[in-house]
Amino acid sequence: MIRLMTYGGTAAEDAAVTRTGGLPLVPTGFTWPRCSTCDGALQFLAQVRMDDLGGTGRGLFAVFMCDNDRGNCAAWAPHSGGNRALLLPAEGVSPAQAPPSGRTRLGEVCAVRYADVDAATYYDASTGWAKTRDRPLGDVLGQLGGEPSWLQGDETPTCARCGRRTAFVAQWEEGHDHRTAAYFGGGGCGYGFACEPCRESLFLWQA
Repeated sequence: MIRLMTYGGTAAEDAAVTRTGGLPLVPTGFTWPRCSTCDGALQFLAQVRMDDLGGTGRGLFAVFMCDNDRGNCAAWAPHSGGNRALLLPAEGVSPAQAPPSGRTRLGEVCAVRYADVDAATYYDASTGWAKTRDRPLGDVLGQLGGEPSWLQGDETPTCARCGRRTAFVAQWEEGHDHRTAAYFGGGGCGYGFACEPCRESLFLWQA
């Protein structure tokens, strides 16, 4: 069974749900992450309610990526400093204030609806879902949990603290509308991973 993330229309910028775009929900004292190469503010891409993967009290997984100078900040690499994934609490949080300059936000806030599809692969699940519901394939925003569908081979990162392979959280497509979508090399996918015991999280993309 593959759990697809599908486009569920627009959402509030501070919705406490799994979504793409808007503003991250953060605890007091949060500092908006910056790119280690260009020093520009990173763009907030998405948040995932970790409880959607099962369990309770697991917090929020938030993803940021540099979109200030495409191609020059290695935003695709998990340890480059050109992106950032964070595990944040789900309680006692409020919308972050975006920095006044830089490409910090996507052009649309998209609600995520889940669709559990009995299929062997992510490709089969996404194409089958779109066909049976007469929806554009672009309305598939990615998948939650399971196994990543790699475009260039397995790049599952290891936790810098314990050395174990991190757990797969979610895979994202660029978005349903190219005018407001994220940029993963042009038609690529983003991948989020976490080591919850160590509170470590990582992001990368392939195209």
